[in-house]
Amino acid sequence: MRVGIGYDAHKLASGRPLILGGIEISKENGLEGHSDGDVLIHSIIDALLGAAALGDIGQHFPSDDPALAGIKSTVMLTKVQKLLDLKGWRALNIDATIVAEKPRLTPYICLMRKEIGALLAIESQRVSVKATTTDGLGFTGNLSGVTCHSVALIESKT
Repeated sequence: MRVGIGYDAHKLASGRPLILGGIEISKENGLEGHSDGDVLIHSIIDALLGAAALGDIGQHFPSDDPALAGIKSTVMLTKVQKLLDLKGWRALNIDATIVAEKPRLTPYICLMRKEIGALLAIESQRVSVKATTTDGLGFTGNLSGVTCHSVALIESKT
């Protein structure tokens, strides 16, 4: 078994949808990014790639590649899942913490867990997604952006 840690942060931007865990949370006040800016999935991707010693999200999905402009993070996670499978790994467990002052994410957590579980071919009970705030402190506290920390546990298929 191996463990990987992932982290991502994006600035908030009006006029873009807010997508977290592949779920559209709002039509406005989304996250900037070359892709859809889904910090939850991006941090999970980095955790999975790190656990398998396969680099990081920027190596597989460079932000200067015009072919990837606007790519859905769910597509990126599916590609990473296929790469893990090809290299003989499978995800066992994901634990993620989203840090955002607004909006309240509790109503969406179950949907995010189901979506991520489906993308990784694991039960949603093996996907933990939590949300917290910084009580007004720092980058997330002043509503400049959203961050996410993730841990992934993977095992060899052999």
